[in-house]
Amino acid sequence: MTLRLADIVLSLAGEFDARLVGDPDTLIERLAPLESATGSELSFLSHPKYLGKLATSLAACVVVSPAAEEAARRRGTCIIVDDPYFYFARLTRLWKQRHPSAVGSEGPSRHPSAFIDPLAQLEADVMVGAFASIGARAVLAKGVSVGAHCVIGNDVRLGAETRLEARVTVADGCVLGQRCLVHPGAVIGADGFGFAPHAGRWEKIEQLGIVRIGDDVEIGANTCIDRGALQDTVIEDGVKLDNLVQIGHNVRIGQHSALAGCAGVAGSAVIGAHCTVGGGAVVLGHLNLADHVHISAASVVTRSIHLPGHYTGLFPIDDNARWEKNAATLKQLHVLRERLKALEQTSPQALAKSPKKS
Repeated sequence: MTLRLADIVLSLAGEFDARLVGDPDTLIERLAPLESATGSELSFLSHPKYLGKLATSLAACVVVSPAAEEAARRRGTCIIVDDPYFYFARLTRLWKQRHPSAVGSEGPSRHPSAFIDPLAQLEADVMVGAFASIGARAVLAKGVSVGAHCVIGNDVRLGAETRLEARVTVADGCVLGQRCLVHPGAVIGADGFGFAPHAGRWEKIEQLGIVRIGDDVEIGANTCIDRGALQDTVIEDGVKLDNLVQIGHNVRIGQHSALAGCAGVAGSAVIGAHCTVGGGAVVLGHLNLADHVHISAASVVTRSIHLPGHYTGLFPIDDNARWEKNAATLKQLHVLRERLKALEQTSPQALAKSPKKS
């Protein structure tokens, strides 16, 4: 597939005030990174630290900000826009919609091998892939796409234009909003991890809630979102979950927050709006994170955070022998603290006269 540069700019003109410098008839065959793009490919420059790669790039056209316009003009054809990264994101969506392999462009709307319960309601333009299963009273709104081997439980509701890739499971009663995208292998609505100890055994607590997911949510491959125990697990509008993320029962995640791969949120934690959680980080159960809280990768959040900001909680990597010595020292901090407090009480003058490091 090829697109003229003029057509690309025109297609996004409703969202961006972009200027094209160069030949509008230049044909673009694909999108590519700045350093590897060829004379038929379009790329972008969003961060000043990559400015040095611009002059040597062979891309047919580069999307840049006004700050890089002069350098881009010296190199050749370019598109000038205030937010090149956002522009490029929209461009990738345009490309996928136009590409022949885009979802829904070819093939039957409902594969003959799929099972659709007679009580299910499928609105117009719903696509169901091979060997998918759709349960009783499930409601699939207009334009929903269900990939091969998906399992849609009873009483599930999927909003308009939501897309489930292959092997997604949406358990009984769960609700997804409009324009959601769920990647392969994700499980929405499995039982939460609820057990009561009794006489040396674990007694299962039935999980009676569901999962409620808002609009424009994206859920990564093999991510699991547990259904609530009594109340619902809630993922609000615009949330983005990476691959292999675990969301425990009764968790609530606010609008437009994002969690990177392998992050875990334990039961009944509440994460505010516009938060980020780095890869491999853990939020313990029953904690609250305020809006605009950002957690570094591999951190463990052990207390509620009530003020916006960037928080880190991890032991820096080091040579193993040194790390073990430092870890052993940390174990003694409480004893040293108590000794220091006792010394302050018995000899405050001695402490006041002790030499201070400059």
